[in-house]
Amino acid sequence: MKIHNKKKYLSFLKFKRDFQKYGLEKARSYELILHWLNNRLSRNQFLVLSGILVGCTAGLAGVILKTLVHNIHYFITNKVHFEYQILFYIVFPFLGIVLTTMIVLTLFKGQDRKGIGAILYEIAQNSSIVASVKMYSQVIQSAVTVGLGGSAGLESPIAVTGAAIGSNYAQTYRLSYKERTLLLAAGATAGIASAFNAPIAGIMFAFEILLTGVVFTDFIPLVVAAVCGSLLSRILLQEDVLFRFYTRDPFNYKNVPYYLILGIVTGLYARYFVIISQKVEHFIKGLQLSRMRKAMFGGAVLSLLCVLFPPLFGEGYETVKAFTNGNTYSIIENSFFRYFEIGDWTIIIFLILVLLLKAFATSFTIFSGGNGGNFAPSLFAGGTLGYLFALVCQHLGFTDVPVTNLVLVGMAGAMSGVLYAPLTAIFLIAESSFGYDLFIPLMIVSIISYLIAKWFSPISPELKSLADEGKIFTNKHDKNLLFALRTEDFIDKYSQTINENASVTELFEMVKNGNKNIFAVVDENRKLKGVLTLDDIRPYLFNKEIETSQTVTQIMKAPPAVLHRENKPLDILQTFDDTGVWNLPVVSENNDFIGFISKSSILMSYRQLLKEYSD
Repeated sequence: MKIHNKKKYLSFLKFKRDFQKYGLEKARSYELILHWLNNRLSRNQFLVLSGILVGCTAGLAGVILKTLVHNIHYFITNKVHFEYQILFYIVFPFLGIVLTTMIVLTLFKGQDRKGIGAILYEIAQNSSIVASVKMYSQVIQSAVTVGLGGSAGLESPIAVTGAAIGSNYAQTYRLSYKERTLLLAAGATAGIASAFNAPIAGIMFAFEILLTGVVFTDFIPLVVAAVCGSLLSRILLQEDVLFRFYTRDPFNYKNVPYYLILGIVTGLYARYFVIISQKVEHFIKGLQLSRMRKAMFGGAVLSLLCVLFPPLFGEGYETVKAFTNGNTYSIIENSFFRYFEIGDWTIIIFLILVLLLKAFATSFTIFSGGNGGNFAPSLFAGGTLGYLFALVCQHLGFTDVPVTNLVLVGMAGAMSGVLYAPLTAIFLIAESSFGYDLFIPLMIVSIISYLIAKWFSPISPELKSLADEGKIFTNKHDKNLLFALRTEDFIDKYSQTINENASVTELFEMVKNGNKNIFAVVDENRKLKGVLTLDDIRPYLFNKEIETSQTVTQIMKAPPAVLHRENKPLDILQTFDDTGVWNLPVVSENNDFIGFISKSSILMSYRQLLKEYSD
């Protein structure tokens, strides 16, 4: 404790010195106050204060972004007549992706790593240190993309922005890795809470997605950050900007079959959505085009889709609200379908096409150069799917179909299957609709959809490649710790080698003068030929009848396996278990001997890391 206090005091003195030397140009007065508080308050007290400050800042960023995008959408969709809206749908989605790409290339030097995966990577691989540029870059990029009609959501950029705010706050006050991770999650929590005015959903998001594989007992900063973000959203955002649903039907246990079927349908659609997303990403990456031309191509595809199906324009929340309010015809009236006779089948066909194309619109928006996430698209698709399911049931002759409830729980189902976050989806819809009496159908649909998604892929396909490479944490805590180890650190670069043509006498001298238990047999070019252990040599040491002319080649053995620098510690341990040995050689691609790795060294490092992780 004395050492910790001494470090904080030295940090304070350094800051005070900079403040006196450079004035306000280098040190802000409020930081001086916070440094003072950091030295006066206990750890828990300062973390609570930090949660409040990070929550307010991240919440405010979310409010600004939501307000900006809402005003752009309102002007395009409400202040312009339909004939002119066609021009908007042609021009603005295209401009949104192209301008975002230009901003990334010019202002941010081509650095466009985005999405929740980027934050998970920073937590696992970069000690939760997020670049300060992300505190504003995501806001600028997503405002341009989604504000001008990109078919994506703002919630992921808001979460990344909040995470960057929390991380940089913790860096400023030299907080530890765990505290830095906690405030990173608090910033993301506040961002999600402000986006939906749903504090519990924000907390669930942090625990389900961001803090996977990270052990925490102190979650009070998350709670206060979520409350601050939600309060700012409620105070500053206009009612029509809030993600709110005021109409729903009372829950009736007789409607459970509807929810069971809808859970299966949303789970299958979620799988369709992620598969299309992966295929589009692979397709765009395979194009032999510059980044700007990819943006122009993706923008053109998105503009075409928006012209044909206006609900694909932007986040789509207004469309879902129209479903719950019974204003379905207003959606079709803004499309070319208004020239057809609008009947039940017209609406059903229109909604089916919207659902199928939403996955393409979102994927082209994100992967061709835009910035956004899958929060809003999954909610939009789930609400549309729920309404479509209700229409089909009514058309088949079923009565008393809970249309509004199916829209609401459909959103939770699709989100659970796309994002692998059932608890976040359940509480998000419950808070946004004041529908706590809908917990049973929400849980039914969300869990069924989630289980279907897990059946196809145990890990979210969006994060699977990062998880397979050990670049992000998963629920398997042992693997998380092993992935944190570096193979290079375990290679004994001072391993003893002996030439394959050396005599046994020379080998005996090496054993006598050395301190190793294993030797690598190499040729003149240092290519690995075999290995020798003391157990292999011992029978010859005290055998007076051995021929001194005998060479090492005659008594060496082939190694049971060889390792490479690229092998992960987890794979290396598995190789040790398979072979039953404690030392294995490491070679290059050309079979050049590099050194030995000991199983005990890996286990000792793992144990030390586990101790630090648990403290």
